[in-house]
Amino acid sequence: MQTKKISVVVIAYNEEANIGNCIQSVAPIADEVIVVDSFSTDRTLEIAENMGAIVLQHTFEGHIQQKNWARKQANFDWVLSLDADECLSKELITQISAIKNNGFSEKDKNGKPIFGYSMNRLNHLSGKPIKGCGWYPDRKMRLWNNRFGEWTGTNPHDRFELQNELAEKHIIGDILHYTYADRKSVYGQAIKFGNIGAKNLEDKSLLTIFFKWITSPTLKFIKNYFIKRGYNYGFNGLYICYCQWIESFIKYGKGLLINIYKLI
Repeated sequence: MQTKKISVVVIAYNEEANIGNCIQSVAPIADEVIVVDSFSTDRTLEIAENMGAIVLQHTFEGHIQQKNWARKQANFDWVLSLDADECLSKELITQISAIKNNGFSEKDKNGKPIFGYSMNRLNHLSGKPIKGCGWYPDRKMRLWNNRFGEWTGTNPHDRFELQNELAEKHIIGDILHYTYADRKSVYGQAIKFGNIGAKNLEDKSLLTIFFKWITSPTLKFIKNYFIKRGYNYGFNGLYICYCQWIESFIKYGKGLLINIYKLI
């Protein structure tokens, strides 16, 4: 059976601390690595090029838009998509290698061919894995046949969707996500994502947004700290859940103000 090839597509911006590990981790399964950079000002491009990646630059207009543009640059049908601060675990490499060596010929229990594979993402804070706070398993579809799907969702929370309910499979192994170097970066990301989320609420019902504003932040904190065991991670767990409260509060609070302002 002929082994099909994999294009690994990575989006990046100022990721000199992570891009090398990302590219190195996919080396056992990648037939090409394409890094789509949104005009980094650090050594991201230099490092990627020195490691043999194809580097393209494209203006960032949103997570969904950037990832859809990036996947269209792939030269092979099967695409593995990563952010520059993500790596593949050894277990996940083993799983993907087996799928690739089998020519992507796997079928589901109903005999339908598999067109996409999802996997868990293990988020880290200061290099330590966090399996509570709603951060895990953080299931993501990241390996798929590029002809049969696209990135959708609402920025900044993108997701890949296959067409016409095509079959997919969840595989063992983690994407290792190193986005948070310290607690300060968790807070900064919460502010950033809250502001992005607020823009997506434009022209939505004022009553719905107001209800979400007074309920969603607290419910999210309770869920992630108590039900999703954020308390197991001490102060870090408490801080993560607090930042999730902040993101939700900003998203709906600022979204409410945006829509009120439009009515004035």
